[in-house]
Amino acid sequence: MITDIFSAVFANATIGIILSDSRGRMISVSHYALQLFGYSEAEMVGQSIELLVPDSLVHLHQNLRKSFNARPEVRPMGHGRDLHVKRKDSSLFPAEISLSYFYRENELFVVAYIIDTTYKKEAERVLIEQKNRIEQLNAELEQKVADRTNALMVTLHQLELSKDELSKALTTERELGELKSRFVSMASHEFRTPLSAIQTSADLLNKYTTTEQQDKRNRHIQRIKASVNHLNDILEEFLSVGKLEEGKIEASYSLFDLEELVTSVIADVQGMLKPGQTIQTEPDCAGKVWLDPSLVRKMLVNLLSNAIKYSGENKPIRVRFWCRDGRVRLSIEDQGIGMSPDDQKHLFERFYRAKNVTAIQGTGLGLHIVAQYLTLLNGTIDFQSQLNQGTTVTISFSHEDDSAH
Repeated sequence: MITDIFSAVFANATIGIILSDSRGRMISVSHYALQLFGYSEAEMVGQSIELLVPDSLVHLHQNLRKSFNARPEVRPMGHGRDLHVKRKDSSLFPAEISLSYFYRENELFVVAYIIDTTYKKEAERVLIEQKNRIEQLNAELEQKVADRTNALMVTLHQLELSKDELSKALTTERELGELKSRFVSMASHEFRTPLSAIQTSADLLNKYTTTEQQDKRNRHIQRIKASVNHLNDILEEFLSVGKLEEGKIEASYSLFDLEELVTSVIADVQGMLKPGQTIQTEPDCAGKVWLDPSLVRKMLVNLLSNAIKYSGENKPIRVRFWCRDGRVRLSIEDQGIGMSPDDQKHLFERFYRAKNVTAIQGTGLGLHIVAQYLTLLNGTIDFQSQLNQGTTVTISFSHEDDSAH
């Protein structure tokens, strides 16, 4: 009864089972094994197990079988590597093979359990393809995310640039608005005052018709001339700014005596001095210098005019200048009304006028023009000022003495 049961199990097993002796001769083959290999039972039983081994591996398999016979043990055959077996029609299919053994009457018998892994391999191949496809999709997705992130960063950068450009444009527009406001305020004041003086003096001239009134006529004529000169000075400053910004003014270097130029400028501004005002000089420049005398003169006239304008009566003005170590330095010091730290921040802006000088004539262009001239001469300016204590302005240039020319 037990034998019949085991025979039934062997015959109907759903894996291939082959029983062989120690010489590798197949003794019994399960029905499923016959189906796997395409043989009849008569064609397999009694044949060597190498019948089922690929031709190229027959010799190797014979050696492995001998090794197994010498030290038999239950083990999975081909663990860690792909195995293929041969059908009757010589086609190959992948298989998993496990071995077990037993002894009967001191003879070794080997049992091989064979599973066709064709579908498993196909499933593994599909899984690998799917895995590779998923990895590819992930890589593509990551690349898309990276591309979108990069595009987003570029867009954000462009937005920042646009924001900066808009901010700059708004700042420029605001500055232009402030500049326009300052210009209108300055022009309305600076032009109205001399024009009103000219109008008033012209009207009064018509009333002084007799000879004995000649002194009064002369006084108003001089007033008209002074107002006209003032308007000319304003227009000259406007023209200078325009030429500087258009690049129409260039430095023209020549040799000249700095002390002679300073003395000449001081003589020219004597008519501007208020009662009791004096200009004192402290020269320290023995030789001639190689600079643009015209630009230096214009800067000195401007700075001296400011010192006179913003100083009170009986106040001295000092002009110090020296030439040494390849440098020229001019310093104008006054004891006038000075300038607050807040106003000094706008020192060289066009049409800007300090809060404490709005009642004093001026265009707010003088120091702006000086700064432009300094740029042409590669010069520098130092401005020291305190409210009600005075101002000292120092301009410096590189220079060459007359021995080089």
